[in-house]
Amino acid sequence: MQSDNNRNMILAIVLSVVVLFGWQFFVAGPQLEQAQKRAQIELQERAAADAALATPSVDGQAATPVVNNGVTQAFADRTTALAATPRVKIDTANALSGSINLTGGRLDDLQLKRYHETVDDNSPIITLLIPDGAPGGYFIEHGWTAPAGVTAKLPDAQSQWTIEGDNQTLTETTPVTIRWDNGEGVVFRRTFAVDPDYLFTVTQSIENTGSTALTLFPYAKVVRQGTPKVANFFIQHEGPLGVLGSNNLISKKYSDLKNDKKVQLDGTTGWVGYTDKYWATAIIADPKAPINATFYYSRRRTDIYQSSFVETTPVTVAPGATAQNTSYAFAGAKKEAVLDLYQRTYGFDRLDLLIDWGWLFFFTKPMFYLITLLYGVLGNFGLAILAVTVLVKAVFFPLASRSYKSMAAMRRVQPEMKSIQERFKDDRVQQQQAMMELYKKEKINPLSGCWPVLIQVPVFFALYTVIFISLEMRHAPFFGWIVDLAAPDPTNIFNLFGLIPWEPTTLPILGSFLHLGIWPVIMGITMWVQMKLNPPPTDPTQAMIFNWMPIIFTFMLGTFPAGLVIYWAWNNALSVTQQYFIMKRHGAEVNLLGNILDSFRRKPKAAADKPTN
Repeated sequence: MQSDNNRNMILAIVLSVVVLFGWQFFVAGPQLEQAQKRAQIELQERAAADAALATPSVDGQAATPVVNNGVTQAFADRTTALAATPRVKIDTANALSGSINLTGGRLDDLQLKRYHETVDDNSPIITLLIPDGAPGGYFIEHGWTAPAGVTAKLPDAQSQWTIEGDNQTLTETTPVTIRWDNGEGVVFRRTFAVDPDYLFTVTQSIENTGSTALTLFPYAKVVRQGTPKVANFFIQHEGPLGVLGSNNLISKKYSDLKNDKKVQLDGTTGWVGYTDKYWATAIIADPKAPINATFYYSRRRTDIYQSSFVETTPVTVAPGATAQNTSYAFAGAKKEAVLDLYQRTYGFDRLDLLIDWGWLFFFTKPMFYLITLLYGVLGNFGLAILAVTVLVKAVFFPLASRSYKSMAAMRRVQPEMKSIQERFKDDRVQQQQAMMELYKKEKINPLSGCWPVLIQVPVFFALYTVIFISLEMRHAPFFGWIVDLAAPDPTNIFNLFGLIPWEPTTLPILGSFLHLGIWPVIMGITMWVQMKLNPPPTDPTQAMIFNWMPIIFTFMLGTFPAGLVIYWAWNNALSVTQQYFIMKRHGAEVNLLGNILDSFRRKPKAAADKPTN
């Protein structure tokens, strides 16, 4: 019995060893090998990604990786990141404050003095550029990349630059030069100059004190860490973009670039960068310089987006010689006059496309210029919008006059129309034929009433675009409680204009419909009054739609920019006045007050048929 137990134990041990080695050989071993292969592939992919993030290729050759944008060090906040490296101060009179990072020689700290986060002048100014590794890292870098086979030591993200000369602060009148020596006979210099607004001129030079010639390619890039919050609104692009010669405007959503990973356009010219609603960055090559441009996405600790270019004309520095390259960086507010000035002065290709004027730019831009011109005269953008409305009314007055004349005729023949409806109430075809004969006899166009509304559509869209996208409208006050024409009316009837300590817009599902300020209500009332001037539709369904339309539009425009709602209300008021006098002049009885009062009177119920005995 004991021997049987020993035999069984030995057999169990042997079987266990067989199973263990079998598992190791047939299962665990192959799985480990596959995991190692996957890790190796991932390592190679990350190395390739780092190389791609460094600079694009030049003429199909792999560029030497000069920097790793994988967020080398994480910081809790921007202040901590700024304190971690030595810096050169930036301070212009009216536009910019910030610093240049001497570690890497990057432009990575920039604030816009003219603009605050809110309408309160005591609120923080806008922060545009943020150091690598801080939340929302966003920086501009210039440098050199080498063709394959060149082993010269080049400056990278960890290179420690020093200030050359006595100037310690970059201003619009005092450029700053920083210097880095590679220890192999080559000295790199980078000179930053800035104008009174937002354009940096970056001149990179190479001093070759060695014994052999050196050939390099200049590059520039903008890196953005983390996916910024965007409005995702159809009338404005926010994200990577560029104007690249015959490729024209290239614009990508952040989500698109995530899917594409990499978009490269070789043998082109121009600039690339990022645009937000009101702010933008762009790196700009000399207008005549050929470049290879790349948009790239990678993922490390966070999402990383890069827009970059490398100039494809090599810079060769002979022994004992010095060579240089100049490119530009725009970092600031998308002010139309400033962008237009840069475009004309430097010959930059369509830099004004940093502002998304939309497909109807041929209508939107003139509207912007007109409002800006009137603002210069009136001193208030709200008054400029009201003045534009008057001018539009004047331009389209002949068309509106014919339309209102036709409406007056329809009101005169209203009794005959009701008679036709009674006679042919059971024959819709005959009723329509009789109506058309009446219209022909009285020379009435039943569709003419649509023209005043149709005229408003392109004007409304152009004005909406201008108010929504133009920096000039941001925080532009009107009168009273409207302190920002580009924001919705801040009042809300659902909390009694702030008397009740409750924010109705926070309610789930319905909250988005519960913002209704004073100006949207005024707009709805003026729209309703205007409809009371028109002959009521004969069709009950159409009548119901017209009755509900002012209410629907009131809620729709509740969250629209206040400037647009003010325009619509003013336009309605002018239309009521215009229509009233034109219809009276053509003999139509216009009892506007009576029509309004009738709307509040209870209509008598139809008498029920008495039963027959």
